[in-house]
Amino acid sequence: MGGKQLNIATQLVHAGERLGLPAALPVSTPIYASSTFTYGSMADVDKVFSGEMPGYVYTRYANPTLAALESAMHALEGGFAASAFGSGMAALHAALLACDIAPGVTVLASQDLYGATIGLLNTVFASFDVNTITTDYSDLGELERKARETRPRIMIAETISNPLLKVCDLARSAEIAHAVGARLIVDNTFATPYLCRPLELGADVVVHSATKYIGGHGDVMGGIVIAREEPQHNALRSIMKLAGGIMSPYDAHEILRGLKTLALRVERQCANAQTIATKLSADRRVARVHYPALATGDARRVLERMLRPHHAGAMVAIEIANNTREGAFRFMDALRLVVRSTSLGDVFTSAMNPATSSHRDVAPARRRALGITDGLVRLSIGIEHVDDILADLDQALDASAA
Repeated sequence: MGGKQLNIATQLVHAGERLGLPAALPVSTPIYASSTFTYGSMADVDKVFSGEMPGYVYTRYANPTLAALESAMHALEGGFAASAFGSGMAALHAALLACDIAPGVTVLASQDLYGATIGLLNTVFASFDVNTITTDYSDLGELERKARETRPRIMIAETISNPLLKVCDLARSAEIAHAVGARLIVDNTFATPYLCRPLELGADVVVHSATKYIGGHGDVMGGIVIAREEPQHNALRSIMKLAGGIMSPYDAHEILRGLKTLALRVERQCANAQTIATKLSADRRVARVHYPALATGDARRVLERMLRPHHAGAMVAIEIANNTREGAFRFMDALRLVVRSTSLGDVFTSAMNPATSSHRDVAPARRRALGITDGLVRLSIGIEHVDDILADLDQALDASAA
């Protein structure tokens, strides 16, 4: 600037910016709260845009904070690479697109999927002539028959289903998918990479709602997609750039911080869930308890092959004895410690009624056919002392029977 003193209005804009990186390496990833990046010359800018030189140009394309989270999730899940999106549903939408969903294509989906996933398939994608067929992934014979009959391009399941907590045989499902030329997408939200790594079992793409256990503290939203192969990853990056459903650097920082305690949290949550499920299964005020560790026969063997040994997840679903909406509401309204929450996977224990929340838009007859009763309550078990959780559930069950 030729040494000329800049006007204070100009100084206010530029003072303190672009001072360069410190020699010291931060022990925690910083929040790179910048939408754009600059370089020393246009030649460098050109090289970064062309891919000749590594770097960042625009946060919709990539950002150092997001890259740190993506690197961590890639390390945990394996595969080719991970991509971070603004929500779990944005991640799932991108995963479907990356697997070449297109007009005329058939998707063979688990009948036990999260309600919004079925909604995405039956509304957004159905309007583009995508045909979604649902089937019971726990019946492998029927799954194989349906796959051969419908020749789907995509199959989609959850490691642990929402809300009835069925553990999917991912290895066999992947074999069935690949035998008919389909790609298997697995929603691993309930299991997390601590309990299951679906890519090692044959899945092609893994999706997480990082809003849940990955973040773990009820204060952030995000989604992660991990692709087994480079073509799907490249498609995901293209979708991210063009559709713009990216995660913010602030959310990426919070999720990366939450990820550091995932093992500690899930260990405590699984232990608490096992104790609670066991006690409630013997309680006459509860008609039924859904929890993978209570399964027998083939379902038990699938659990033992799919999840970390001696772990069955941190979700417990119960049917109140009278199995009515009114009974469920009385139970939930009486809770004092357990939080009535529309999400899950947080450090605190929470409860929700799927019939009026996650599966509200599913026709009542369809809900009943799936086993999602009006009196079903889904519990996301937290890290509190288990005796305190049990005491609150006990007094709420008394209220539900009043």
